[in-house]
Amino acid sequence: MDRNVDVRTPESVALRYELAGLGSRFLAVFIDTLIQVLIALALLFGLIFAAERAPAAAPHAVTASLTKIESAVLVAILVAILFTIFFGYFIAFEALWNGQTPGKKLLGIRVVRDGGYPIDLGASLVRNLIRVGEFIVGYYALSALATIVSPENKRLGDIAAGTIVVRDAPLEAPLELLKRAAEPVYGETRYLTGDERALVARFLERRGELSPQRRQALAAQLAGRVRERVPADLQRLDDESLLERL
Repeated sequence: MDRNVDVRTPESVALRYELAGLGSRFLAVFIDTLIQVLIALALLFGLIFAAERAPAAAPHAVTASLTKIESAVLVAILVAILFTIFFGYFIAFEALWNGQTPGKKLLGIRVVRDGGYPIDLGASLVRNLIRVGEFIVGYYALSALATIVSPENKRLGDIAAGTIVVRDAPLEAPLELLKRAAEPVYGETRYLTGDERALVARFLERRGELSPQRRQALAAQLAGRVRERVPADLQRLDDESLLERL
């Protein structure tokens, strides 16, 4: 059954997010896991290839001089690399890719903070460190149970970090801005629809009246929707600069 969460901004604009379901979330995790396994295998084969290209005498010399402490250090390094691949992957992508991993992007879902604000590094760190325990205990069995029981489809990491996973339709709710004030009719451009142009114009007109947090959140929502459509030189701009150029 679909679940929604309603958020009301300080400007009295109602935002409605459709929460991502258990199936889409776990399918996204499955896709991300496949990508992580491929990365780990590529690294392993790379190390094997490098070892085979080393001089023949080197393995014997290394084996003869290798101590227990050195073996423990090598194991620790290997564990750190695997941890980085399988958990740092989620932290880096969610923090730097607007709440999405490759799996989430393919499924059209993203992580946001409670209230609809973009996820930050701290929240991503908390939710994904807790993922370690969730993974160990029955491969996300606790996560599945918590998601089913939670009214907001939250797993344990979401509860601790104050995040939710929503379907990626960030501009549907801000369209209410068009109904609250008379707007000129905007034609479609190469990168924007008429409605999107109206939203951008309305934001740029009112941004000085918004709180810093709300201004940042709305700019991220609007810019995130169109960023992939524009040329590479525009994609490098921050959210508000991109909207100003459009």
